[in-house]
Amino acid sequence: MRTTALLAAAALAGCSSARTPIDRNPFTIRPIASPAAPRGSSEPQLTVSGDRAILSWVETSGASATLKFAERTGGGWSPPHQAAAGTDWFLSWADVPSVVSLEDGTLVAQWLQSTDPHVEAYDVRLAFSHDEGRTWSQPTTPHHDGTKTQHGFVSMFPMPANRVGLVWLDGRETVVPENDNMTVRAATFDRNGREAAETLIDDRVCDCCPTAVAMTSSGPIAAFRDRSAKEVRDISVSRFVNGAWTPSATVHDDGWTLEACPINGPAVAARGRDVVVAWFTAKQDQGQAFAAFSRDGGARFGAPVRLDDGSSLGRVAVAMLDGGAAAMWVEFADGRAELKLRRVDSSGRRSPSQTVAGINRDRASGNARLVRRGGELLLAWTETTDGNSAIKTAVISQP
Repeated sequence: MRTTALLAAAALAGCSSARTPIDRNPFTIRPIASPAAPRGSSEPQLTVSGDRAILSWVETSGASATLKFAERTGGGWSPPHQAAAGTDWFLSWADVPSVVSLEDGTLVAQWLQSTDPHVEAYDVRLAFSHDEGRTWSQPTTPHHDGTKTQHGFVSMFPMPANRVGLVWLDGRETVVPENDNMTVRAATFDRNGREAAETLIDDRVCDCCPTAVAMTSSGPIAAFRDRSAKEVRDISVSRFVNGAWTPSATVHDDGWTLEACPINGPAVAARGRDVVVAWFTAKQDQGQAFAAFSRDGGARFGAPVRLDDGSSLGRVAVAMLDGGAAAMWVEFADGRAELKLRRVDSSGRRSPSQTVAGINRDRASGNARLVRRGGELLLAWTETTDGNSAIKTAVISQP
């Protein structure tokens, strides 16, 4: 539950959206061959640790699901490797597995295992590899409540000293019929899969909006869609400071009141103490996407910058650039949906928006991904045609 507000002043009506453009078409989007299967691949995720970028995805065949991954190389993507497979997974376009690398090269994979399909109960599963993904440890789990409830929407991130952190949505409190409080929790593991801590971050959040985490020079910052007692579902952040997660704080007071989960989470990126959070809101039934910047590690955020040009479906992604950020979202206009990209900065300036791809407006197209690796941006998204899904990837060299 939110306890304090970070943004001091601006209301949504005063958000900057029409300042002098930064540049004309600053990005050159270059498609690169995807390592994923051309049929039946979906649920992309991109993670970066140092100069190592990993694309992961799910491939399905009948009742079987396989988590695969590939690493960015100078010539494109490495051949795909398998991290895990099963016939009892919980699969969702919004709640996706991932693979991340630690400082010493240890790989960590997470996915969701169904525990009771009748109530959509599932658990987070983790496995570790010390040989570049050739072999994996026996799966473990970060939560130990033992309830047949929902545990998912994991954000996994490398931490110093070869540790891995996880933030996830946890439904253990909903085992009581009178309680519908979804919580946000976190845990850390060492490279050998030993859990150091599990802790509560927020005791009442939106039920099924993805979480996001970025690493600042001061530590991780988690972003998620909060949920007040009056059903206000705005975006909040919590920072890991002095060994503890801070009380949740609202990025901007949108005041979006909704009786159900919009399944539309935030994105966050950081470099040093600079942080940017992107999100979707639909107050008064008008879909809009925004980004806000912080220069103090996420303690305070400036006025939101409008991302879309008319009407957004959200599904945002964001990456920090030198002096600004690159942001992606789904724009809906004239009966079609497009994946859009533009550069924004904290002063409110925006470049013209560029179309990355035309996509399906329904949930089958999932969430697109955007990360920075050194001097380039990597993009991944799902395209659907005649019932088939396939992962597409592209690269942008920074201007």
